[in-house]
Amino acid sequence: MESARVIRFGVFELDASSGELQKQGRKIKLEGQPVQVLLCLLENPGELVTREELHAKLWPADTFVNFEHGLNAAVKRLRQALNDSADNPRFVETLPRRGYRFIAPVQTAGEEEPKPRRPTLRWWLVGFVFLIAMGAVAWAIRSRPPAIRSLAVLPLENLTGDPSQEYFADGMTNELTTELGRISELRVISRTSSMTYKGSHKSLPEIARELNVEAVIEGSVFRSGNRFRITAQLILASADKHLWAKSYEGDVRDTLAMQSEIARSIAEQIRVQLTPHERAALKKSSPVNPEAYEDYLKGRYFWNKRTADGLKKAIEYFNQSLEKDPDNAEAYAGLADSYALLGDWEYGVLSPKEAYPKAKAAAKKALELDPDLGEAHISLAFCLDNFDWDWEGAEKEFRRGIELNPGYATGHHWYAWHLTAVGRNARAIAEIEKAQSLDPLSLIIGADLAEEYLIAHRYDDAIKQSRKVMDIDPLFAVAHYELGQAFVAKHLYPEAIAESEKAIALSPGSSTFTSNLAYAYAVSGRKTDALRLLEGLKNASEIALVYAGLGDHDSAMEWLEKAYAERFNPGILLRPSFDPLRSDPRFQNLRDRIWPR
Repeated sequence: MESARVIRFGVFELDASSGELQKQGRKIKLEGQPVQVLLCLLENPGELVTREELHAKLWPADTFVNFEHGLNAAVKRLRQALNDSADNPRFVETLPRRGYRFIAPVQTAGEEEPKPRRPTLRWWLVGFVFLIAMGAVAWAIRSRPPAIRSLAVLPLENLTGDPSQEYFADGMTNELTTELGRISELRVISRTSSMTYKGSHKSLPEIARELNVEAVIEGSVFRSGNRFRITAQLILASADKHLWAKSYEGDVRDTLAMQSEIARSIAEQIRVQLTPHERAALKKSSPVNPEAYEDYLKGRYFWNKRTADGLKKAIEYFNQSLEKDPDNAEAYAGLADSYALLGDWEYGVLSPKEAYPKAKAAAKKALELDPDLGEAHISLAFCLDNFDWDWEGAEKEFRRGIELNPGYATGHHWYAWHLTAVGRNARAIAEIEKAQSLDPLSLIIGADLAEEYLIAHRYDDAIKQSRKVMDIDPLFAVAHYELGQAFVAKHLYPEAIAESEKAIALSPGSSTFTSNLAYAYAVSGRKTDALRLLEGLKNASEIALVYAGLGDHDSAMEWLEKAYAERFNPGILLRPSFDPLRSDPRFQNLRDRIWPR
């Protein structure tokens, strides 16, 4: 077999020297460990190749790796490439607990090499020394992990066998993402984007290209009572090459310490320089109350659903967590985030006067317990912006939160709106683009980028960006809402009305979407339809928007004053819809009370 260059089986050909696999002349993507497994099997067709033999061949004794998980993953990817089945194999047969056997007929084609002249002893020695030296250099190069500056933590697989434990596996994914996101030199993809690959059959190189990262972390979680085990693997995505792997086992009480240890190990492998603060943060950990921590993970699980019902459920679990552990800063931060979103225009479940004081109090309590919790600084800044209108205080909190957790996409996202509010539009767009680089598949960040373009009067860019979001999810109502606003600004009224109607159909009961449709009716001349929708609105700033569209500036200003008294989110005033009122002294007075010069 040593002289064989091409090995044929079925409709496939494998070049043994390059490792390139072809199917009827078409190259099949298969690299790294799966190719090595295939070569080992093809070298012994029809014979058992034990798991121990594969271990010795693929992972030498000095390689620290979770062999069982790595081999199972490699064989799985090999079967996918060959379109083979473990239950009804045509090529690779599994012999349970023993190994594998290649069962298809194999043909080889090689080249006869001329016999070389026998070298002298001197040249034997020279060659021997040269080979040793080159081998040492090659080993040093291969064994040194590459410098990596971007990665994604893929959803950890739940090996518990209990679907009700999905929240725990998702929580572990989120915690590891958060820990790595604290490293300023590293761009870590947010869990929102990474979780879209849960259960995906895409190859790792394909996922890496879509997320624009150099490496991925994949692994699994197994839990039994208060004991759990995490297996994590670091993979260079372009080559599908395993760089590092390790299993960690312990008590749920030690979860945070374990996550920090994993993050430190990965940082060492990819050769990032940690600041003294980051090094200290990754060593900082404390035991957790298992029951309280479980409720916290469930709270984050429902918070990440970003629905009104999910946020209400999240508050229940965060409160349960705090009943069991009143000193849990993370649970207070989760409570702050939940109330902040419930009072925001997008959900509108609670009035700002009811939601933001609760959010602010929870954020402050979180920071009292842990001043270095970046997420809590961001939550507090959000409240200072949208309810207190304390722009300087919010700026300070945003900067501190992002300094503590530079990989927190929500922090950059919300900071972008702060920058917009204080008139720094170009910087705001750059900041939300940073958020998008951390969370490229986030629908709301993509849609809010469209609104940033709208506020900057870049209407064509807003249309283009809204459509990009629809390419990811055509049923995302906010994208249709943003596109409707952009069409209105370009006086494309039939298109604007159609998109606004789609937004309402996809999210019935949204007063924000209804007011936008009423505004489109008003500016397009369909005043009767606008007034009909106006009767059902209760939010003062949205009623003011419709009156602005009807050209009734007196009524618009009257309702804006009522909105001011309700502590509305003043971001609505930045939209082009209110451009006709900007020269009105009453509007300027209102603006100066919100944004003092």
